[in-house]
Amino acid sequence: MKSRRKQRTLAKGAEFSNVALFSGENVSVRLLPAGPDTGIVFVRTDMEGKPRIPALPEFVGSTIRRTLLKRGSAEVGTVEHIMAAASGAAVDNMIIEIDHDEVPNIDGSAIGFYEMMKEAGVVEQDAERPALFINDPVTVQDGDVAMFALPNENGMSVSYTLDYESPLIETQSYAFNFTEDNFVREIAPARTFCLATEVDELKKRGLGRGATYKNTLVVSDKGVIDNQLRFPDEFVRHKVLDVLGDLSLLGADLCARVVAVKSGHSLNVKLARTLREKMKRESGKTWDESEILDIRRIQKILPHRYPFLLVDRVLDIEEGKRAVGIKNVTINEEFFQGHFPGHPVMPGVLQIEAMAQLAGILLLGNLEHNQQIAYLLSLDEVKLRKTVLPGDQLRLEAEAVRIRNRMAQVNTRALVDGHIVAEAKIKFMLVDSAT
Repeated sequence: MKSRRKQRTLAKGAEFSNVALFSGENVSVRLLPAGPDTGIVFVRTDMEGKPRIPALPEFVGSTIRRTLLKRGSAEVGTVEHIMAAASGAAVDNMIIEIDHDEVPNIDGSAIGFYEMMKEAGVVEQDAERPALFINDPVTVQDGDVAMFALPNENGMSVSYTLDYESPLIETQSYAFNFTEDNFVREIAPARTFCLATEVDELKKRGLGRGATYKNTLVVSDKGVIDNQLRFPDEFVRHKVLDVLGDLSLLGADLCARVVAVKSGHSLNVKLARTLREKMKRESGKTWDESEILDIRRIQKILPHRYPFLLVDRVLDIEEGKRAVGIKNVTINEEFFQGHFPGHPVMPGVLQIEAMAQLAGILLLGNLEHNQQIAYLLSLDEVKLRKTVLPGDQLRLEAEAVRIRNRMAQVNTRALVDGHIVAEAKIKFMLVDSAT
């Protein structure tokens, strides 16, 4: 792990309010300075306890039309534009207090957020900013949608090819070398867009209530409705903005040439997760303070060991009530060698096993020194909804329904990019390991 510069934060606070794109609600936001190594943290001031959500790939709960962070019951959606602005302004440590579940849209770009941060001032701190240098290509792909991180000693660049598969938006390509000046001039003003045919569908789903022709570029067969493009290729520039915002979740400066073909938030975040895992491996230690339980503490609770330990870390746990964990699915998994090796998919039974293991952590976490084991008794209402592929990150969730004497029932589910891929109701018997 190398460093190229010192960390930075705001010189003073800033605040604003505006309408959220999806909910249409008016949202108030405060941007506050933060100490070294804090990273960017969202704080839901409208919720009891003011829960904090670190802006890291581990906490991405959904990538459907936007990037949404989730920790426990707290969510903050549409974070990509303000994250891109922080990246462009080189603000590494910042507290973002927000009184709703969605960042306001302003004009659909990142320029307003950037200007607020620069007006507040950006100051250097006495700590080095982590940087990830790519020595070997890193690839994530989903059919003809792909992203590549390639070696680039000179910093970060993004090359994006947009193919919207609609005659209303022509194929566009854009190459961008990341500097603050280039960001302000070429990328930050580019606004979000959609087709006019998509608007009705979003409205039916109760989304896009805050969208107007002024803060969203709506494209019909007659062109952009009641608005004018800031750039002839504003659509592809906004896709570059989304890439920058999503990759900023890495929590480090990325020194790489990023090539993206038709990617959206889902693949952007998948690349950020893959790179973050690479960064952790290269650091040689678990340095993410946001992790509640790392693999070493998990091994003190569960009797499982490689290759049958299927929970990599626990992000959130409320004793005896609920837990959230992560399983990163890589092509190096032992089961991929024999389970459809020509078309690798994670076996459904192992998805269920991962959920059961997280449930075991929930039940036994406070009994770490009591030498107990949670034996699975029954599975009910098991559903396997989607395939899980190499490169996916399973978000595991467990909620205790009943714990009585030595019996327990836990409802579990697994998600990939906000979509449920598996769920089950599991009953356990808790027994002493010496029994």
